[in-house]
Amino acid sequence: MPETEAPPGFLWTRMRSDPQYAPEHMALEAVRLLGPEAARWTDRVREESPQLTPDQLAALAIKRFTTLGRISGSVSGAGELPGAVLDVGVLAWTHSRMVLHIAAAYGVDPAAGERAADLLVLQRVHKGPSTARLALGVAAGRERASRLFSGVTVRPLSVVVVKLGVRLSTMAGVRTAKRVFAKVMPGAKIMLGTWVNSASTRDLADRACCRYREAAPAR
Repeated sequence: MPETEAPPGFLWTRMRSDPQYAPEHMALEAVRLLGPEAARWTDRVREESPQLTPDQLAALAIKRFTTLGRISGSVSGAGELPGAVLDVGVLAWTHSRMVLHIAAAYGVDPAAGERAADLLVLQRVHKGPSTARLALGVAAGRERASRLFSGVTVRPLSVVVVKLGVRLSTMAGVRTAKRVFAKVMPGAKIMLGTWVNSASTRDLADRACCRYREAAPAR
């Protein structure tokens, strides 16, 4: 089964229609799609190298995702969103993959529902698990409602770009992006270049390792 290196098309559609809760939609889908992937990878590496400690296995996952080339150009299902939004969306997705692989390295189930709240806290979208869980519940409810009701209001692309860009930037750890996205207009072709910041990625990896090292089941 191929790895899901970028958010799937249906997730972009969902985030465009509900940009305020884009991180929550991404976290829920990341656990569903990427959690099993992380478990499979960890099982395979443990079978090949049983001598590896959880810390060493986590280090392999961190190295893998800090060096993984991100998808460039058009992303399936992203529609008219500018490259800047695609960049931070793919980066947030890659960070989510890394966190879930780190969880699996320490023996914590990466596909369990509570990992979605972990992602939002570790990626500093929410300050604590209670507010993260509340927001996830709201996002899930809005998703269910969108399936039941038609006639959803279509917002101007400029509004979607700004809100979606800022929300995904927060999730991806790109703290200066708000000033950029505030200037984005419909059809803009701006590109933010390579947003993979080794320092922010390492900080996220360190937070995830601390979180899951403490949560690791006793051996």
